[in-house]
Amino acid sequence: MNRFEMRERLESKLTKKRFEHSLGVEYVSGCLAMVHGADIDKALTAGLLHDCAKCLSASDKISKCKKHGLPISDVELANPELLHAKLGAFYAREKYGVDDSVILSAIEFHTTGKPAMTLLEKIVFVADYIEPNRKPLPEIAEIRQEAFTDIDKSIVHILKNTLSYLESGDCGDTDEMSVKTYNYYMNKIEL
Repeated sequence: MNRFEMRERLESKLTKKRFEHSLGVEYVSGCLAMVHGADIDKALTAGLLHDCAKCLSASDKISKCKKHGLPISDVELANPELLHAKLGAFYAREKYGVDDSVILSAIEFHTTGKPAMTLLEKIVFVADYIEPNRKPLPEIAEIRQEAFTDIDKSIVHILKNTLSYLESGDCGDTDEMSVKTYNYYMNKIEL
């Protein structure tokens, strides 16, 4: 399936707002790939499909993960919204014909990140946060600039803001992978 066909299929599966966000992440992923020397085609594909499982209900996300043997942590069970990333990687492979493990991993970890991310994983993680259709977030102008000049610094900035937001609100438990990712990149940029 080419990216045009993927877009058509995706548009029928997502809300209008989520589809526009996906197009924004596709675009920004491509831009970041150009700046940082990553494979542009892979970045565009991962950016486009990163939320392909987002518009399912919480109960559907849980039941589809169980049906397909995808592991569900206690945090994910309490906050099923987190499951859209791993389910999205599964859907990208099964429903959109993506067989590139680098693209699938970028989709799987676009929400929490992970320590020692590949460049493509970093790009999709950051693009999801900074794409222009997002509602204004704290320090977004600075984070956008960092994304194009020091992507690791932007990852730390994004995770710092995200963890602060999660700890201050009624968002449920924080996924441990986000904390591990933050600690890994904090140590990396301090070297």
